[in-house]
Amino acid sequence: MSIVGNSGYRVLIYSHDTFGLGHLRRCRTIAHAMVSRRDDVSVLILSGSPIIGSFEFRSRVDFVRIPGVIKLSNGEYTSLNLNIDVDQILAMRESIIQHTADVFNPDIFIVDKEPLGLRGEVESTLQMLRHRRTRLVMGLRDVMDDPVHLREEWDRKQCVPALADLYDEIWVYGLKEICNPLEGIDLPPGVEEKMTYTGYLPRTATRRPAPEHGALGLEEPFYLVTTGGGGDGVNLVDWVISAYETDPTIPVPSLVVLGPFMGPAQQ
Repeated sequence: MSIVGNSGYRVLIYSHDTFGLGHLRRCRTIAHAMVSRRDDVSVLILSGSPIIGSFEFRSRVDFVRIPGVIKLSNGEYTSLNLNIDVDQILAMRESIIQHTADVFNPDIFIVDKEPLGLRGEVESTLQMLRHRRTRLVMGLRDVMDDPVHLREEWDRKQCVPALADLYDEIWVYGLKEICNPLEGIDLPPGVEEKMTYTGYLPRTATRRPAPEHGALGLEEPFYLVTTGGGGDGVNLVDWVISAYETDPTIPVPSLVVLGPFMGPAQQ
């Protein structure tokens, strides 16, 4: 869908935030692309990421930080920082999300990854904005989970009915020739017609100059090992260290970037 009009547009983005950096970075990239193409667009991002304030945002892009939650290894959720029950945290998040949407009154509401949000926390907001005729958009990355696992998860969370009954459009961030993320999902009539493949947005390097190798203590070429946010990067780092322990003659050193979400004990 193209953004049109001359009275100014407000775009609200709900960023899935329970694990890693990818969702926030994607939402930020989308927001920056929108404001760079039109000077009458303002974008507000909702996120519980604890490090959202560490990112730079362009003019007319801002964020609301909601209380954070994290996903545990057993699949359950818990509060990121507050010592209160997760159900209380989710109630707070839902209230903040709905109040923000009520006051901001967006023309477009983009929901990242989870059609109803974490444990349904955006459903009430979707219902409210639907009555206001806000354009409701589901945003999906092009490559998701295995269809069998995704189908089981979405059946449990009642995601497909939400796509059919609540959303006006489904944006797939990619190309149809590469991947259909909903392949293998039993979609009711009309849902597939809502899907638009947006293609890809380029990411530019930071405006800060990169440090010289010498500033890192590495004069020679090296392997750069990154774990993204680091929450699930322990095995990768362990494999790299094990490789050097197994073969001390590996001629090229490695620089390992652990990521902000790797626990202190693992670091």
